[in-house]
Amino acid sequence: MTAAIVAKPQPTWIGEQDLFLFNEGSHVRLYDKLGAHATTRNGVAGTQFAVWAPAAQYVAVVGNFNGWDRGTNPLQVTGSGGIWECFIPGNHQGECYKFHIASKFNGYTVDKTDPFAVLCEVSPKTASVVWNLDYQWNDTSWMASRGPKSAQEAAISIYELHVGSWIRDEKHHSLNYRDLAPKLIAHVKNLGFTHVELMPITEHPFYGSWGYQTTGYFAATSRYGTPQDLMFLIDELHQAGIAVILDWVPSHFTTDEHGLGYFDGTHLFEHADPKQGYHPDWGSYVFNYGRHEVRSFLLSSALFWLDKYHIDGLRVDAVASMLYLDYSRKEGEWVPNQYGGRENLEAIEFVRRFNFEVYKHFPDVQTYAEESTSFPMVSRPTYLGGLGFGYKWDMGWMHDTLQYAQRDPLHRKYHHGELTFRMLYAMNENFVLPLSHDEVVHGKGPLWDKMPGDEWQKFASLRVLYAYMFAMPGKKLLFMGAEIAQRQEWKHDGQLDWFVLDHEPHAGVEQLVGDLNRLYVAVPALHELDTQPGGFEWIDANDAQGSVYCFLRKPKSGEDRVLCLLNFTPVIRGGYRVGVPGPGYWNEIMNTDAAPYWGSNVGNSGGVQAEAVPFHGQPYSLVVTLPPLAGVFLQGSVLPARKV
Repeated sequence: MTAAIVAKPQPTWIGEQDLFLFNEGSHVRLYDKLGAHATTRNGVAGTQFAVWAPAAQYVAVVGNFNGWDRGTNPLQVTGSGGIWECFIPGNHQGECYKFHIASKFNGYTVDKTDPFAVLCEVSPKTASVVWNLDYQWNDTSWMASRGPKSAQEAAISIYELHVGSWIRDEKHHSLNYRDLAPKLIAHVKNLGFTHVELMPITEHPFYGSWGYQTTGYFAATSRYGTPQDLMFLIDELHQAGIAVILDWVPSHFTTDEHGLGYFDGTHLFEHADPKQGYHPDWGSYVFNYGRHEVRSFLLSSALFWLDKYHIDGLRVDAVASMLYLDYSRKEGEWVPNQYGGRENLEAIEFVRRFNFEVYKHFPDVQTYAEESTSFPMVSRPTYLGGLGFGYKWDMGWMHDTLQYAQRDPLHRKYHHGELTFRMLYAMNENFVLPLSHDEVVHGKGPLWDKMPGDEWQKFASLRVLYAYMFAMPGKKLLFMGAEIAQRQEWKHDGQLDWFVLDHEPHAGVEQLVGDLNRLYVAVPALHELDTQPGGFEWIDANDAQGSVYCFLRKPKSGEDRVLCLLNFTPVIRGGYRVGVPGPGYWNEIMNTDAAPYWGSNVGNSGGVQAEAVPFHGQPYSLVVTLPPLAGVFLQGSVLPARKV
């Protein structure tokens, strides 16, 4: 009697531990398992394909290599987690493909872009592309020492840009990542910025969404080149000593059919109820943060960019829309949480887990929250009950500052508190002061045009605005074009008006931004205690009549303090007495009215000697001249008292 021969099951690409972590919501490196990966099976080279589609009854890979035939390369289910996989022999590098999915429900069939694709066809085409991520990095020194460069005590000045519209070639085409590198580095280095922040370069079908309507959470947009081209840009920035922050969008995703929405004939990634799963502001889907596998997907996306692309920080977009169930919704248009409240408890837990995993695996990077409400402890550790971000954008500062800056100088005395109010909460979070792309689009106009008065006053007002920004506690962020006083609002289908630099006032603003950045980096008082109460002291917050603000910035050592004086009127104020904490000569280290900046060159001849005349509650005082619509910084060494 012959024993029956039992076929030995083929080993699966997705292991039991991977399935367990994925289904638990704890897998943070799914990009190594799902998607398309070149590998070898039984000595045969080929590509392993895997996709999550638990409601599918049939899944196949279709692509150039099989004539887009739905019957040639079917996938098989692995375990009970809804992951389908197959191995196809051959070299498929550069080949286009999609997953054909036939659902168990309603006869629904669709061809989907691979959610884990690392490259896609150039839009408007939508296929995924088999691609490896091999690259020889040359930023070892940077990676070994980058942590302190983004820490709370560091000078962080961020240049935000949209890759496709920063500068274009003679045919008005966006530059390739590689071609962009030398031009961007030269500009950023010349202006002294320490970081660049890339608006989303994750793949997106609609160029006009600026990348905020995402389809590819693991794919750098192919509009500007290959993954290796982007790696080259980041590598070159690192070698130039510049950190790179990526704008990341886990708050919502596009509804395009080839994307994540209704992926397998069910609402797999998004909530089925439109009161929870559809965002009315942006016409997009909202992730179901309570689904374990969705958490694994998003956590893996975040770590992917830090791992494979050496990104130094993630700026998380629209955090407020994640935290609140009623965000931008009227009564009856949202579903309360289990306690009847408006907080999205599942999203809050996801955000905390996101920050925990990022800092666990990459302790030398930072996360930045664009969060526009007063939600508590956004940038406080998760173990203290916070959300765990490293920094939070100070949207209140941005709103109040621009509202004040747009007022006629004659009326500013009635609104003095719009600038002083910020210091009541300035140390509640680790803040970034943003003048971002959102303030120069949709008819808002450029920063230059927001300033009141004639042309000279507009430039002077912009210069004092920047001085105020760099004087205040908090890290700095400027959107491209602000540094050259762009006269028209940003247009994503063009480029910056670089020609304005042929005109003296624009060149003056550019020089000022560079000098402010260099001063911010070089002077510890201006950055060391950006997030600590000991770094700031009001000298006079109450000169509303003169629209003058006066305060000290202080370093950890207590020495070499900087006195910041800001005059928001077009009036020269001579003989202006201001209290200071110590004697000696106070050097004028910045004057935004200086001639090289296209100012009127009113100042203090290099500095002022302190007098033993108590004023403003201080033991000494200076008599200074305040230029019109200008910021003046004076640095003095204030030594601690000797012990007798």
